[in-house]
Amino acid sequence: MADEEQNENVEEMTPAAEAEAPEVAAADEAAQAPEASASDAEKTSGAPAASAGKREQRRQARAEKVAREAGSRPARTPEERQAERDAARKARASARRTQRAKLREKAKAARAAAPGEPTPPREHGEGRQKVRQGIVISDKADKTITVRIDTARQHRRYHKIVRSSTTLHAHDESNDANLGDTVVVRECRPLSRLKRWRLVEVVERAR
Repeated sequence: MADEEQNENVEEMTPAAEAEAPEVAAADEAAQAPEASASDAEKTSGAPAASAGKREQRRQARAEKVAREAGSRPARTPEERQAERDAARKARASARRTQRAKLREKAKAARAAAPGEPTPPREHGEGRQKVRQGIVISDKADKTITVRIDTARQHRRYHKIVRSSTTLHAHDESNDANLGDTVVVRECRPLSRLKRWRLVEVVERAR
């Protein structure tokens, strides 16, 4: 008889337990919800995790800065932003013009206070004749020598020393230069079909 009464009590309590089951599940979800929201708050607050690297920290800092600026400034239209950029550009241009005018005035005052020597004319462009030094490679012709001019320059891209040479004919009135001499020649008026140079001096005699 006792067993039958216990079974009846269990059967009577089973529907009640089933009715309380959703309430228990809801309570469990409510208990887990604060933990999840807390973890989400930690992620959105920008606190760097222990395993996050410097790159992640910088990204979070930039995101926070953008969010702060967006919250502090009112929303603007593209036309307003363009107008602001144009105004800033004009202000910078005005400042540059003012600075350049000051520099020009300063340079002008310096030139007036201390006049220097006149700038010498450039080679061949303003009346100054070219001067070259080379080696005599031929003196067979009368009053004429052939001079080789060697040049060496660094290549602009590959930085390799590029050597080249050119020959020219120079007038030697007294046949002073001989084969192998190092001479200095100066540009002059055309003296013949090929001669546009004149011997200035013999720097070193051939041995």
